[in-house]
Amino acid sequence: MADIAKLVEELSQLTVLEAAELAKALEEAWGVSAAAAVAVAAAPGAGGDAPAAEEQTEFDVILTGDGGKKIQVIKEVRAITGLGLTEAKTLVESAPKALKEGVNKAEAEEIKKKIEEAGGTVELK
Repeated sequence: MADIAKLVEELSQLTVLEAAELAKALEEAWGVSAAAAVAVAAAPGAGGDAPAAEEQTEFDVILTGDGGKKIQVIKEVRAITGLGLTEAKTLVESAPKALKEGVNKAEAEEIKKKIEEAGGTVELK
């Protein structure tokens, strides 16, 4: 069990990009996809009874404003989304607007932190 705890600790320190690369590498190595695993886990009767109030696992990251630091926020939006300059500028100017949808809690928190450090405001839903 100590090895598992150490592995979890090491994986927790990965950046979002590193985690995505790891997931892709594992999918290729094992010949499965994360989407297929989720579908099996969500199938009726898989894993017994679900708790009445499940913890939210997917979040939408909504940019709510640029906080007067439009250029810095645009730079972060480009880095997070991979959008071009014009698309990122349009997204920031049309806030509130979704930056990323259906991301896990760790990635959502990381995106929120980066946007807030740049001067913008973010809401997680």
